[in-house]
Order: sequence, then structure tokens, then C-alpha cells
Amino acid sequence: MRIVISEFISLDGVVQAPGGPGEDTDGGFAHGGWSHPFFDPETMGAAFTEAMSSTGALLFGRRTWQTMAAAWPERAGDPFADQMNALPKYVVSRTLGDADLIWNNSTLIPGDKAVDLIRELRESDGGDLSVMGSPTLVRTLLQEGLVDELRLMIMPVLLGGGKTIFPDGGTLRTLDLVSTVTSKTGVHVCTYRPTASR
Repeated sequence: MRIVISEFISLDGVVQAPGGPGEDTDGGFAHGGWSHPFFDPETMGAAFTEAMSSTGALLFGRRTWQTMAAAWPERAGDPFADQMNALPKYVVSRTLGDADLIWNNSTLIPGDKAVDLIRELRESDGGDLSVMGSPTLVRTLLQEGLVDELRLMIMPVLLGGGKTIFPDGGTLRTLDLVSTVTSKTGVHVCTYRPTASR
């Protein structure tokens, strides 16, 4: 399974709370819902449809999973929602238990075993293992070299601080730009893959 990351991201690299005001206020973040003015259904919707067409399972961090689990089940009847609800879902958490997994087809990955278990998933057969949001998890996956594709929807806004997906520590990681398209709202939808060893 390829691990494919999809993120709404600001020009200054922030991915925190793109969906709504109360989504994630950690650190006093006050710009929740910042992605809405830039969403272009024609270009960005098509990008999500394409990504989901090759998705075999979803992988989330705890907070993103909880946000999704509170929203998607009640949207049954919409084709995208039906696909989200039907797909196998993995949630990485140190605090959730199996009894908390209220969203159907959800499986817990204990936080202290996450890297090893995700590596096993990646080596198994199946469609893409798609990750949305989940900045802490994505940072770990990038740090561990477990990301096969990075799909960034780069929005023309500066947020001045907030959560990012990019690991620090000074390691150089080179990516190839595989495709790019610009929406009518000025969003660059860019697909990157790690550069193969030369």
C-alpha cells in the first residue's frame, strides 16, 4: 500500500483547523475554517475524487479521526460520504480504546506501536493508505520515510503560525513535483513524490 498524504496548507506551511472554528484551537489558534474561501469544487473536488479512487484504507491521528467520525456517518447518501464510511479506517492513538471506535470499520493502532504497524500495513497488498489532516502523525511518517506521495493544496493565505506537517531536525529530503494545477481561487494543487535514489 502506498501512503498518500493530502493536506490543505497555507503559504506559511500551516495545516491546523482548515475546516471550522472549533476544529483545533491548540496554542490559541484563532483562524479555524480558513480554507473555506479558497475551496474550488471543480479543481479541488476533482483532486479529492481522484485521490479517493485509488484509496484502499484511511489512516488518521486521533484528533482528525474524532472530527471525521463526528461528521461523516450522518452524511450517508452522498457518494463521497458513503465511500468514507465504507472504507477501512485506522486511527493512531495513545488514549482511545477499542470501545471508543464508534465510526464503522475503524481499527485502533496503539501510539507506541504506530511506526512498526504502519510499516507492516504499507508492505501489505491493497490500494493507497490515505492520510488527511493528522499533522502529528504526518510529521512522524515523513520523519520515518514512510510517505510515498504528498498532495498539497497550497492556499494563498498567511496564517502567522500553527501546526505544520513538516519535521524539523535538519534532515534534507528531496521531492519530485509530479503534477500541479491551479484553481480559480488561486490554490495550487501539487503532487510530490520522494526523489528516487540516483
